[in-house]
Order: sequence, then structure tokens, then C-alpha cells
Amino acid sequence: MAELHIPRTLPEGASVIPQVRNAIAVASSKGGVGKSTVCINTALSMARMGASVGLLDADIYGPSVQLMTGIQQQPEITSDNRLLPVEAHGMSMMSMGFLADENTPVVWRGPLLAQAVQQFLAQVEWGELDFLFLDLPPGTGDIPLTLSQAIALSGVVIVTTPQEVALEDVERGIAMFEKVDVDVLGLVENMSYYCCPECGHRDDIFHHGGTRAAAENLKLPVLGDIPLNSLLRK
Repeated sequence: MAELHIPRTLPEGASVIPQVRNAIAVASSKGGVGKSTVCINTALSMARMGASVGLLDADIYGPSVQLMTGIQQQPEITSDNRLLPVEAHGMSMMSMGFLADENTPVVWRGPLLAQAVQQFLAQVEWGELDFLFLDLPPGTGDIPLTLSQAIALSGVVIVTTPQEVALEDVERGIAMFEKVDVDVLGLVENMSYYCCPECGHRDDIFHHGGTRAAAENLKLPVLGDIPLNSLLRK
């Protein structure tokens, strides 16, 4: 697998995760756009293509990897107090959902959130990976900033939906990554359209093409349009 471009000048204090060739963040500036779905399915696709893949669910408040992958087991701890990622579906995975009680909310302030994410990066025995995908929480808060400044990200993929209310937030999110010198690899338009399985009629429920127009304005590529599909939801 070819390596992606990692900026030569890293943020002060940033480091490369040992044995991880490419660390790719998947982000959205607005919740509810299907970011985790895109992240997990992209990671699974890369694993099925033969890459060695890791997946870090960095959404401490709302972890979803355990639900979406159907994996509920807890990670093992080595004798030197390091976490071994959960191995399933051909991937190495780590999530707060594997560690916390599913019925107990995580009530932490910013510094504790940042510390938890740094521990996931530094204390997890990821091993040798072609790609480590990081499912970031929505917005531009502590966790995206911590990750952007703590490690050498190969780049970030932005997930959005076509309507204007989502795209306005996208521009703010991209501006944050640009400020911390993280390359934006491109945009993905999720819930792009719906095709009736009975008659084939297409309905642009949330508008269509807004992402492409925004990408042209920002001089960024569109990596794909994903339709609404009940099979994907299932």
C-alpha cells in the first residue's frame, strides 16, 4: 500500500505513531451526517482489499463502533499496562464503548477528554498498520484539536450532507484543520439522494450537489456521493 503525504513540518509536540504508516481522520462539523458509518465502512473496505487496518473511535461521549460492528468484548491489558485492540472483521479496534458501561454516560470536561484520547494513541498496542482510521466526534472541540496537534495525521476526510445548514458548518471545520496544518483529503456527500427500489425514481431529499459546489469553491476533491439506502442502515 502506498503511503499518503505526511506534512514535513509537524505541529509542535506532534509525533508519528510507531508502525502506523497512515493516520487518517474522518470528521464532520455537524452531528447526524453519517460520519461513523462512512468511517467504519471505509476502514472495512480497506481491510478487505488487503491492507492492515486499525480503527480508533475517538468520540468519547458518543462511541458507536461497538454497536455498528456488533462487537462488545473488552480489550485485554498486557503486563506492562498497555491495551490490546479488539480484533474483529479483519481490523484492530479501540473505543471507549469497549471500556465503559453502555448505560453509564461519560461526563468529562475538556482536559480529561484530551487525556483519554492521548492514552488511546500512546497506550494501545496498535502494531504494524497500513492505515489507522480515527472516527472523530462532530464539531471543532477539544478532541479534534488534540488529535490534530498530538500526532502526524496523513489527512482528514470531511463527511457532510447536501443541505446548506450542514455545508456552512463544513467550511468552519475545514478552516480549523487548515489552521493546525492538517491536509483535507476531500469531501464525502452522504445521504446524497434516494432511489426507490420499486420504480427507480430518484428523489434528492436533502437537495443534491451542494457538496460538489462547496468543494469547487474550497478547491477540494469530492471523494464520493453516498445515497440513502435501507440496506446500509440495516
